[in-house]
Amino acid sequence: MGGRSTDGGDGERADVTTSGGTRRWGWGSGRTENKRADAQAAKDAAAEAFYELDSAQRDLRISVETINAVDDSPQGRQVAADFAELGTRIDQVSHRYITAVDAHDLDRDDLDAGTADRARADLEQARRELEQSRTELERFRERLGPLLDRAETQLARLAPAVERARQGLLQATTALENARTAGLQADDLAARLAALSPELTKLNEGAGRHGLPETLERADRVVREAEAIRGEAERLPERAAETDRRLSSLRTRAQALDTRAGKVEPVLSELRRRFSAACWQDLQEVPQQAVRTVRQAEEKLREAQQARDAQRWVEATSLLATVRALLNTTDEAVKAAGERLQRLNEVSVDHSAEVEKVRFAIRDAQRLAMAGRSTPDPRHAEPLDRSVQRVDDAVAGLTGRHPDYWRFVTELDAVRETVQEVVDRIRRDRAGG
Repeated sequence: MGGRSTDGGDGERADVTTSGGTRRWGWGSGRTENKRADAQAAKDAAAEAFYELDSAQRDLRISVETINAVDDSPQGRQVAADFAELGTRIDQVSHRYITAVDAHDLDRDDLDAGTADRARADLEQARRELEQSRTELERFRERLGPLLDRAETQLARLAPAVERARQGLLQATTALENARTAGLQADDLAARLAALSPELTKLNEGAGRHGLPETLERADRVVREAEAIRGEAERLPERAAETDRRLSSLRTRAQALDTRAGKVEPVLSELRRRFSAACWQDLQEVPQQAVRTVRQAEEKLREAQQARDAQRWVEATSLLATVRALLNTTDEAVKAAGERLQRLNEVSVDHSAEVEKVRFAIRDAQRLAMAGRSTPDPRHAEPLDRSVQRVDDAVAGLTGRHPDYWRFVTELDAVRETVQEVVDRIRRDRAGG
């Protein structure tokens, strides 16, 4: 026969058997399962909060590291310190969460309702603390906004800058190889290029190790130096050709000047024969000086050729500049002797034309000084009046059998300069006033 069930008032259920006895089961087992489910839900919610906090912390750590790599200001350094302090608090909250999880085995068969309630309470408390830490983390991120934007802007410059440096070195290497293929050694350029290798190594190590400002500066420096090396390597063939042209041109000029220097002595002989000593004494040493200077220039040309053959371009260029200066000095001295004779010949035949030119310049300046005025400015009139007197004195000095025509010529030249200075002063005064 079957039995029947009755409910007692205390919430228990009695199962009446056919033999007249009863067997009792507690309804508490159903309540425990509900408690277990609540605790498990609290555990799942805490786990999700822990995962979200961990993800947010990792993301924020990347932002802080970005700022640290770029910003070495006190404000930037404070970010790292504040994040470390926040991380310590998060570690403590995370530890309490892990402790709560480890303290409660929700899969136990003998889990009772009271234990499940305590587990739920502990796990909910852990979740709340995790969520509070997440909120604190978000507030910290918001404060970093301006610093992070600035850091990311600077970091955006890094990769292109490093790539420009790499490409610059590659182009410099290619240009150097091309120059060597053309038979040009370019050892100095090769040494400069090799010196950039450690810089490239540091660029490859990145801003994390060397700092962003220093890395950007290094990249720019490498680009500039590599560009300079590339440019010089590409110009080497042209530089070699230009050096050869200058060597040839200066040799020809030295030979021509040597020939001209040999003609100075006859010029001096005529000056001695026809004019007073004052007209030629300062030219006495020109022939000997010209010979010495030409020989010195020829020696420097040989040294320049040796430097060019060894491809010491800077040395060759410097030597050629010295040769040019030596030849210029000698050329002026040789030319001066011939011009001296020509000019003295002219004034000795008729000095009046030379005098008239100077007096015309004086009168022209006097008219300019009086333009728009009833009386001249003393600053203009006095030097012009003195110039008139100087011309008269120069003409009066042409006396004797051998007048000092050179003193006469140089005095007229000086008067011309004085008159021109007065004219320039008048024009400046009127332009400014």
